[in-house]
Amino acid sequence: MERRIRRNPKVVWMLKSLLAAYIVTGVLLVILAVLLYRLELNERTVSAAIVGIYVLSTLVGGFIMGKLMKVKRYIWGLSLGVVYFGLLLLITLGVYRGLNGDGANLLTTFVLCAGGGMAGGMIS
Repeated sequence: MERRIRRNPKVVWMLKSLLAAYIVTGVLLVILAVLLYRLELNERTVSAAIVGIYVLSTLVGGFIMGKLMKVKRYIWGLSLGVVYFGLLLLITLGVYRGLNGDGANLLTTFVLCAGGGMAGGMIS
């Protein structure tokens, strides 16, 4: 007998929103790399741009998630930001085999990702 696997639409919507957030991240990081090459930006400017990219990406992902969910948008945006941070942390651990920086930087990045997702969900 053939079994049908039911897809949970909330999980699919979360994955679509995360994909959109990571696409935005990739595009903005490529633009930043080109600007870094052309303008020879200093480290402080690049670090600030990376933080802005995290916030903007989670804002876009939270906005999309909020539009798809239509109820408790800020919570779904917040959850998207937390999952985005979790994947970012896993990628960092996989590439560098450890964490760069201290706990304060990690906490700041978490708050920015979660806050960006929540803000995107609220404005959706």
